[in-house]
Amino acid sequence: MSQESGTAVELRQLRTFEAVLRHGTVTEAANALGLAPSSVSARIRELEKAVGVALFDRTANGMRATPAGERMATWARRLLDQAEQAVREVGGGRPALRLGALETIAATCVPAVLERLARRHPGLAVDVRVAADRGLLLDEVLAGQLTAALLLDLGTALGGLGFPVPPEPLTCLDVDTVPLDLVAAPGHRLAGGRPLRPADLRGEKLLVNVAQCSFRMAADHLLGPEVERVDAGGVAVMRAWAEQGLGIALLPRFAVAEAVRAGRLARLGLPTRDLRLRLVWSAPAEAVPEVRELLYAASALPR
Repeated sequence: MSQESGTAVELRQLRTFEAVLRHGTVTEAANALGLAPSSVSARIRELEKAVGVALFDRTANGMRATPAGERMATWARRLLDQAEQAVREVGGGRPALRLGALETIAATCVPAVLERLARRHPGLAVDVRVAADRGLLLDEVLAGQLTAALLLDLGTALGGLGFPVPPEPLTCLDVDTVPLDLVAAPGHRLAGGRPLRPADLRGEKLLVNVAQCSFRMAADHLLGPEVERVDAGGVAVMRAWAEQGLGIALLPRFAVAEAVRAGRLARLGLPTRDLRLRLVWSAPAEAVPEVRELLYAASALPR
């Protein structure tokens, strides 16, 4: 830090710095923090004055961290974590965990984890961050902004599904499996349960979400390029469109089971691979007792 300026670094500046780093623009960071953009800009300037270097390059597309800003990111998270720990220990507050989860599994898998944690450790507070962007969750785990994250994957190594893996090592544990079903409207030409091969689907329209969607990536592993991809949206939209005969969809069994029972959808007889529900955390976090509680609760999910 610059001793010439004599300006102290404040926690509010560090929180603002992290918000700008995370969102990429002053405006979006201001919205997230509930501040005016001018206040966010002022805090960043104060922090840069305190450390004596520029932390961001201001570009037409937003704020990009300088090499000094990237180094500051590690220190900012470390200082904020220590401040939070001091408040908890001195004030007798409850320890807190920050668990990230993909939207598709937050509603079905996270409640069981929270219930087990509450039963084993009643004083443990858990903040859940739900996101559609797997890469953002992994980045926040690495940055210490999340204790751990639940996501979907394939294979034995992180990223087997095909998504980018951060360069820094992360630790993971498979806590459950998520079966997939290829479904279509009951009157579909391939309905009836007979065994199918990927070649039998040639000419079909596969309803998909964005490129980084777990189920679209699983479909890329399972099906050849002969199956046309049709952008539909999230799980609920893909299911509804499949019910209306607009295409076939590869979806988690928990999302289509009721529609199959009700006869609105039919399972097609193509063998699929189960996805793995994977808990991901940074190795240094294992030393924190509350993190071990989270790992135990997640690993004890019913299989």
